[in-house]
Amino acid sequence: MRMSRPSFLYGPSFSSPAARRLTLGLCAALSLAVAACGDNPAKTHPDAGDRVVARVEKHEIWASDVRREAVAQGLIGEGEPLDVSSELFRRVLDEVIDQTLLAREAERRGLADSPAAQRRLEAVRQRILGDMLVETVVNKAVSNEAVERLYAEQQRRAQKSEEVRLRLILTETREQADAVVALIGQGTAFEAVAAQRSVDQASRALGGDLGYATPDLLPAAYAAAVADKPAGALVGPVEYDGRWAVLRVEDRRAETPPTLEQARPVIVRYLTYEGVRQLLEQLRGKAKVEFEIDPPRSAPQTPPPASASAPAGSNPATAPATASVSTKSSSGSAA
Repeated sequence: MRMSRPSFLYGPSFSSPAARRLTLGLCAALSLAVAACGDNPAKTHPDAGDRVVARVEKHEIWASDVRREAVAQGLIGEGEPLDVSSELFRRVLDEVIDQTLLAREAERRGLADSPAAQRRLEAVRQRILGDMLVETVVNKAVSNEAVERLYAEQQRRAQKSEEVRLRLILTETREQADAVVALIGQGTAFEAVAAQRSVDQASRALGGDLGYATPDLLPAAYAAAVADKPAGALVGPVEYDGRWAVLRVEDRRAETPPTLEQARPVIVRYLTYEGVRQLLEQLRGKAKVEFEIDPPRSAPQTPPPASASAPAGSNPATAPATASVSTKSSSGSAA
C-alpha cells in the first residue's frame, strides 16, 4: 500500500456547495440561452477572437457558443480551448444547431409565450446574470498576488512533519512473522523475503517498499512502533488488523512542502469558492428573504425501550430524558 501526503491546504475542505453550484451552473445556463434566444444579426461579439461558425436562417452561432456547450457537457474543462477544425467541435456544433432549430420551432408554435416557458426563460436569465456577477467577483479575488500571498501564509502556518520510508512484510500469523525475523537475522535480504512471504499484494512486488509517508498517514500501530527508530532498524513483529507486520525503516527526512505551482490549482479553487461565499453572505445579509413553506421536519426518533424495572402503568414517553442530542448544525449563510 503506497501512501502520499494530502494537499497542502491543511484544515477544513474549501469546497462550498453554493459556490460549486454557481460556478458549474454558468455553462449549462449559457448553453440553454444559445438555443432560446432569437435572431442576432449583429456582426460583433464580446469575446475576443470569436467568430461566426454557422447560421440557422438569420441566427448566428459563434465559436464561443459551441465551446460553452462543450464545457456544459463536460467534454472540455473551463478555460480549455476547442479547435474549430476538430471532430469534437463539429459534433457539438451540430448539437447547438439542433438546439437552435428546436427553439425556433417552439417559438413558431407559440410555446415561448406560455407562462411555464416564461418562468423557465426567466430562470435561465437570472442564472446567467448571477454567474456573470460571480465571474466579476472571482476575477478580482483570484490574482497572482492573492495566490502567492495565501501560499506564503499557508507555508508559515503549516506544521512541518517528518516523513519516514518503510518496507513491510505482512504475515497471517505471529509464527510466520517470527520466521521472517529469523530469516532476515540470518542475512536474507528484506526485499527477497517480502517478495516471497508477504501477503500485502500492493508492496510485495516492490520488495515491501511503502514509500515515504508522514506518521499521520500510517496505521497507528506502525507509526507507534517506528516512532523512535533510526534508519536501518528492523521493527516487529507488530500486530495490525489481525495480522502481523515486520517493518524496516529505510529513511527519514523532513516533509517536502509543495511548490507554488503545485499548490496553485488548490489555492485558485479556494479563492474562487471563498469569493462566492463572501458575496452570498453579503447579499443574504442585505436582502429580505421570506419562506412561504414550513421548515423541514426532523427525522422521527425512536424512543428508547422502557426499563424492565419501570413501575407498572408508567408512561416512558412522559419521563424526563436522561440525555439530549443537539440537532442544531452550524452552516454558513451561503450554504
